[in-house]
Amino acid sequence: MTAQPIRLLLADDQALVRGALAALLSLEPDLEVVAEVGRGDEVVEAARRSHPDVALLDVEMPGLDGIAAAAALHAEVPGCRVLVVTTFGRPGYLRRAMEAGASGFVVKDTPARQLADAVRRVQAGLRVVDPTLAAETLASGRSPLTERETEVLRAARGGGTAADLAEKLHLSEGTVRNHLSAAIGKTGARTRAGAVRIAEENGWLLGD
Repeated sequence: MTAQPIRLLLADDQALVRGALAALLSLEPDLEVVAEVGRGDEVVEAARRSHPDVALLDVEMPGLDGIAAAAALHAEVPGCRVLVVTTFGRPGYLRRAMEAGASGFVVKDTPARQLADAVRRVQAGLRVVDPTLAAETLASGRSPLTERETEVLRAARGGGTAADLAEKLHLSEGTVRNHLSAAIGKTGARTRAGAVRIAEENGWLLGD
């Protein structure tokens, strides 16, 4: 009796990347792509319709980021395991993905054979994590930023003066300056732009 193939859901906002992943994984005789979506807020509904065994989620997607989608999938379709497959191999992302219920986290330049093997291992109930990223995550620790400091740095990614940020966030200009100063100090940066860059590299700014 032939075993049923592992059913896969792919979620990535880049159609070319999603198509390439689907094509590569479909070459494996024991893997079957049953659904593809381009937005994070489409993941749960697609999983309900297609009953996948494993969902491969990108991190940065419109509607809902991949980590939030992983948490929603874990809560609402618990039979579906999650493997995060992303370009953004940032330590903070890995930690948050695992806390959200993901079973694995690999980067997109993982060779196709290794990616297929990661899918099989996740389906078997094992955890699969990029070893280099795992080491970086242990070394980097959790984000030192408070929720408000994180919010201010997210807003600062697009530039603008402290007054602009204050208006956007409905805060006083002095409060914004205080949070920016604290964030600069905690990240070890010299400037606001440097603090944003360091926080992004560590995956601390994921969110709206």
